[in-house]
Formats: sequence, structure tokens, C-alpha cells
Amino acid sequence: MAEKVFKVHLKKMVDHFKLEAIHEPENIEKIKIKNSDIFRPGIQLAVDFFEHFDNTRLQLFGKVEIAYLASLTSEKRLSVLKNLFSHNVPAVVITRGLEVFPEFIEAAEEYDIPLYRTGSGSSAFMSALIAWLNLELAPRITRHGVLVEVYGEGVLILGESGVGKSEAAVELLKRGHRLVADDAVEIKRVSAISVVGSAPEIIRHFIEIRGIGIVDVRKIFGMGAVKNSEKIDLIINLEQWDKEKSYDRLGMENETTDILGIKIPSVTVPIRPGRNLAVIVEVAAMNNRQKKMGFNAAEELSERITKQMELTMLEEAEDEEDE
Repeated sequence: MAEKVFKVHLKKMVDHFKLEAIHEPENIEKIKIKNSDIFRPGIQLAVDFFEHFDNTRLQLFGKVEIAYLASLTSEKRLSVLKNLFSHNVPAVVITRGLEVFPEFIEAAEEYDIPLYRTGSGSSAFMSALIAWLNLELAPRITRHGVLVEVYGEGVLILGESGVGKSEAAVELLKRGHRLVADDAVEIKRVSAISVVGSAPEIIRHFIEIRGIGIVDVRKIFGMGAVKNSEKIDLIINLEQWDKEKSYDRLGMENETTDILGIKIPSVTVPIRPGRNLAVIVEVAAMNNRQKKMGFNAAEELSERITKQMELTMLEEAEDEEDE
């Protein structure tokens, strides 16, 4: 099954980076970007080489490209620009606030290609744009759960409906932690090693508590109690206590959950009356942070027990020799 391709509206990019519009087609609202790569068409302008040209990439003109175009005659400049624009690229951006030749506008109008300008430098703008596009076009899924930030760790709480996820989140809010998403968590793979979670815009900063209803976390607990997005560092699976099931009591087993091809540390916490879920989540977050820093309490205890057993066996052997 082919991986789903995500797209972002060009207008959203223009508004985000506050680009100056030199030429905008009437159908600008319908134009979408699906490639996070940015291209600087040096060789295409110089030698008309389009054999492996990817026309889904945004085209960037910096100081070098503009200097080359300035060295051409007006007719030649128009010819090479028309050749590039004829490949139906999504948009062209000129950086550094550089001069926009009349030939740029003529070619853009003839092929109805969006043309913009920014005052930012080429490298800085390209880096910012690629990072933004990688986030907007990242593979994503939606999970039913609660995402909170606890001691700087992004903790995704999963479990069946009614198990107590939202109630645990409210208690965590009272203890000074922050809510990212409740009920529906949108998860994006933003790099080869990390995923980021956020809430859908329509339900952002709201939480549902059975018996009370919908609560606006931002207004009740303040702006410091919410966050728009957070990297997911740990997954806690809540489930009803099953006395027939054997649970890991030492933490020697390193469980992981695969989300979008990335393995995230996870733990399973059995629920029964009297357990303080908020405290358990706090301890799990701190313990996960310690593990990332190279300290594993379970391994430390195991080593101590092993050393104690070896010492006891040695003492027993010495006692036998004395006898």
C-alpha cells in the first residue's frame, strides 16, 4: 500500500513567511505543495538541462542566480525564464529583496506561476522553509489518548475509553504540568528519530471529563497549563487490573511502541481503586528521563543484588574452608 502524500496550501506558506507577492494567480487558494525539497535552478538556467528536473519543488533565486540573469540580454533572460516557468513549478521565490526583472513578471504572467520575494537571505530562508515544510508535510496518524508534558517529557497516555486518562491529565494540570491534547492526538513523524503530537485545531485546549463535560483548560488553569505541540518521549498504556496477568515489577523489560516506524519507550500501568495515576505518570516521566541520561534504576538494583549474592557465596565458601 502506497504511503499517503500530504500537501499544504501555498497560501499558508506565503502568509507564514510574509512573502511579498509579485504575481499571484487567481487560483492561488487551490495551489498546494507536496514536496519539502527546495531547488535553486542554476544549471537549468545556464545550460538548459532539465533531464532530472523535479517540477514539484519550490524554485529559489538567490544572489548567484540573479547575478547570472543580470549578465544576459533581455531576450535571453526572458527565454531561459520562460523555459523554467513552462515546467509548471509550484512557485518561485526571490531572496534578499533582490531586483525582480521585468522578464520575471512576463514569464510568470504567461504561465500563471506564483512569484514572490523575501528580504531574508537565501540560506536562512531555505533552512526555515524546509523545516516548516517537513513539519507540514510529515506523515501523520491520529490516536485516541491524552498527551501531556510532564517535567519536560512528552507523555502519551493511551487506554480504553473510561479508564481515567482525562482525569489523570486534570490532576497533572493541578500539579503544574501542561496539556497538549485530549481525546484525539495528531501525531507527525518530523524526523527519522522523533514524532510530535498536537491537538486538532477545533478541540485544542479543551478536555472532556465525564460527569462535568467540556472544560476550557486555558481559561481555568491559565496559559501556562497548555502547549500546542510536544515531542512524544514516552507512552503509558492504562488498562484495568487483571489478577491473572503478570506485570513487570522491576522495569527490566524495555517495552516499545511503534508509531509511524519509530519505536517509542512504553510502559503498561494496571488500574485499580486507590492508585494515584498522576503520581505514577510523574514518576514514569522522571524515570524515562533518567534512562535517557544513562541511569537505569532496575539495572542498578540488579547489579547490587548480583554483587551481594556473589559476596555471600564467597563468604560461605570461606567459612567452609575454615571448618
